[in-house]
Amino acid sequence: MNSQLNIRVISSIDDTEGWEYRNSNTKEFTHCLHAYPAMMIPQIPRRLLNYYVKSKEALLFDPYCGTGTSLVEALLFGINCIGTDINPLAQLIACVKTTPIDPVIIKFQIDNFKEFIDKESFILTSEQINREFIDKWFKQVTIDKLLHIKNYIDTIEIPAVKNFFKAAFSETVRESSLTRNGEFKLLKIEKEKLADFNPNVYIIFFSKLNRNYFGLLDFLEIYNEHMNKPTATIYGFNTVNHIPKSIIDEGEIDIVITSPPYGDSHTTVAYGQYSRLSNEWLEVTHPETIDRRLMGGKKKSEVRRFNIDLLDYKILEINNIDEKRAAEVYSFYCDLNLSIINISNVIKPKGYACYVIGDRIVKGVKLPTHKAIIEFFEKNNFKHIDTFSREIPNKRMPLRNSPSNIKGKTESTMVNEYIIVMKKN
Repeated sequence: MNSQLNIRVISSIDDTEGWEYRNSNTKEFTHCLHAYPAMMIPQIPRRLLNYYVKSKEALLFDPYCGTGTSLVEALLFGINCIGTDINPLAQLIACVKTTPIDPVIIKFQIDNFKEFIDKESFILTSEQINREFIDKWFKQVTIDKLLHIKNYIDTIEIPAVKNFFKAAFSETVRESSLTRNGEFKLLKIEKEKLADFNPNVYIIFFSKLNRNYFGLLDFLEIYNEHMNKPTATIYGFNTVNHIPKSIIDEGEIDIVITSPPYGDSHTTVAYGQYSRLSNEWLEVTHPETIDRRLMGGKKKSEVRRFNIDLLDYKILEINNIDEKRAAEVYSFYCDLNLSIINISNVIKPKGYACYVIGDRIVKGVKLPTHKAIIEFFEKNNFKHIDTFSREIPNKRMPLRNSPSNIKGKTESTMVNEYIIVMKKN
């Protein structure tokens, strides 16, 4: 295997217009629902689908689906799709984004809620809500209003409609909390700002509901043009461990379009921390363990070689600086490799795997993740078709972090990412 691959090989897809989409609307259709870290912009899967998928009988799989960007695009394109993510909040949002609900029912429920908040109502108490945690991150007046909303949501009988309201509620929870909304980790707003922080919880919730409603209308306008209505199914299995044959059999998938984590959640993008407030309010079981269950969350006891020269060299470089960090980095790539092995098995011959990934920096060492993915797939009977480089103008992720863990000392993480296209032999 050639560890010194060029960024770009002979291409089968025209990229002269670039992949940045700086002036494009990345929040159209149901993509407008709910902020989330490191979201893939919809124009990327849309372009890949239009080029590499030739049949409406194709099946797309996103093994790290997040909030469902590629799944929404698959439905708009007209093909069935499957997604999985181990974060319950991501599953919820992806489910809402890809469920074609009757907008008349949604509108009725929104109008009904307007009447509900004007009436006196008891405050819901629930033994499932972690009050010790909630009290730390919300003012009491905010808690009362959020409980009022939750009280109403729990009366909704249609599951798809209840989920639609839950997605708006989740975003309301975060925006009305005492956390710094520009951060992914749970950090409280400065003490001097606390007194003046009085969010209008109901207005926030209504704005999210209305925005999501109009996004649904736009989605349905395209979706309903398909004679055979495609479907999306969302699961919570971890592809690092297995892909259930009862859900996806070997050789069943035509195309994978996905954006995996760029590193372990503990030190890169803390998906579990970002979701913690919402997952607590939504009564998810053990939300505090999510980051430990993501890629690289369980640190390996020793660092071994992958027999990928450049990757092995970079991990050794980090190891010479900080053995603990090297073990964390190694653990992430172990999980990524295991996931790719399982994913490779479910892609049919001549099928495609399209990965959007960035090369993170750890201890001043730039890790060749996009090249490692190419070689991981090549070890599983794939050939490399294309790698496209793009600047990251829109992706919601930290451009700087503190890899040394020294207060005040930061460095850039990544400003580019790569769209890798592999084809199974």
